[in-house]
Amino acid sequence: MAAEPERWTIAEVASYLGAASTGSARKTLSRWGVKAVARQPGRAGASLYDAEQIRAARSSAPGQGARTDRATEE
Repeated sequence: MAAEPERWTIAEVASYLGAASTGSARKTLSRWGVKAVARQPGRAGASLYDAEQIRAARSSAPGQGARTDRATEE
């Protein structure tokens, strides 16, 4: 039987990303195209995000201050 994938709440995502707030973390995930994969049980259940998707998106994101508008010449 396959193991359950690791899922994070937005507070855990914000902590991992070093974001100042959960709103900043949500905006970052939106820019990266990462969507919630589930919700916690209950009426006010929080959205849950796939931890592996977040790690992959962060590793492929350009660093702070990267000039993505310029083509590199090789």
